[in-house]
Amino acid sequence: MTRTARRTCRTLRVAGAGAAALLALSACSSSSDSSAKPDSSASAKDSSKLSGTVTVFAAASLKESFTTLGKEFEKAHPGTKVTFSFGGSDSLAASITGGAPADVFAAASPKTMAIVTDKNDAVGTPTTFVRNQLEIATLPGNPDKVASLKDLTKSGLKVVLCDKTVPCGAAAQKALDASSLKLTPVSYEQDVKSALTKVELKEADAAVVYKTDVKAAGDKVEGVEFPESANAVNDYPMALLKDADNAAAAKAFIELVKSAEGQKVLTAAGFLKP
Repeated sequence: MTRTARRTCRTLRVAGAGAAALLALSACSSSSDSSAKPDSSASAKDSSKLSGTVTVFAAASLKESFTTLGKEFEKAHPGTKVTFSFGGSDSLAASITGGAPADVFAAASPKTMAIVTDKNDAVGTPTTFVRNQLEIATLPGNPDKVASLKDLTKSGLKVVLCDKTVPCGAAAQKALDASSLKLTPVSYEQDVKSALTKVELKEADAAVVYKTDVKAAGDKVEGVEFPESANAVNDYPMALLKDADNAAAAKAFIELVKSAEGQKVLTAAGFLKP
């Protein structure tokens, strides 16, 4: 090898060493920069955390189970708060279409959910998350010996029904029509809890409510199942509302309700799986 060639090789080795050194310095600088700014990714993660209030309008029959899920949601997402407005699904739907601020609507029937979707006040297609079946609630011990839907037509028996515009009332009427029974209640109530309360306060002898309400009432009432209820099972749809102030947290609450954890709470309350 000539002297010129050896000089050229030496120059290349030096240049290669210099490039390697520059690469090492660059790597160190990069490593140093990343370690110097660990908070940037952390802050980005923090900014994605859920916060604020989620306002849920829900059918009265969901009161106990949704209250439980609301507490679980707040525990899982510190900094959030879930507020509920429980009532008759038709009244809640009318409030939503009238401009009442809410993030989530959980109705006791597709018909009442349609009041909201027909006005384009919901996002996407509502999801059926549970189903519910009717049951007769009587006074503790069932002193009037109510054993069937037909027994509610006995003379002198004070029976309460939900209003026909309310899902539980519409379902009760469907069961009565299917059995060709006519029943004149002492009152029509605007939601299922109000109907149940009439029996709990001994202002009525019986009421047609949901199985979940009988279960929630404990020993305050006695439940009587009737076969006609199988033909009047209500699907419960839920939807994110178009004008939701806290859409991110609202979506997360809906996912909790639909999750295995949420379904466990709902089935324990007596709801049927969708």
